[in-house]
Amino acid sequence: MLFDFTRYGSRVARILALDQEGNRLIPLVAAGCSSKEAHALLVNQKASGLFPGSQAPEAALAGLWLYFSGLNQCHEIVQDLGSAEGSFWHAILHRQEPDAGNASYWFRRTGRHPVFGELRQRACEIAALHPRLKFRVSESWDPFAFIDFCESARQEPGSHSEQVALEIQRAEWELLFDHCARASS
Repeated sequence: MLFDFTRYGSRVARILALDQEGNRLIPLVAAGCSSKEAHALLVNQKASGLFPGSQAPEAALAGLWLYFSGLNQCHEIVQDLGSAEGSFWHAILHRQEPDAGNASYWFRRTGRHPVFGELRQRACEIAALHPRLKFRVSESWDPFAFIDFCESARQEPGSHSEQVALEIQRAEWELLFDHCARASS
């Protein structure tokens, strides 16, 4: 199932279209912004302008930066957010540095997030396509086990483990971004 990048308005769709329309497999270790054009479009954006009426516009903007591997820009935003969403993005960016200890700290601050249930389901579906892998999804989503899995998968470039980690990470990004960016009801 492809991510529907048009759900968030034409401005956000235009930005996501610069790198695989929200379907990018974000690297396990970020190596700088993946799109100069996206960077130029995002650098002076106001979250409220990109995400009018959303549940968490600043967190959604942080998610856009993270999508393009703009860790520094994402960090500038999430450092000042006191929300579970800010902590969640903060944890992901530190996992991608990689800094497993700092990622764990921020996942503890996140707590049990509303997207964890669906993330667990998506991770089960992804892992089921690769039954010989070491990664097993528990009864509830365990972000700490996923940190460990990403750490291990990073050591095996091009492996099935790395592919599964990338796909689960993409599902994680999609679910959290949607949670932050969609309009409040």
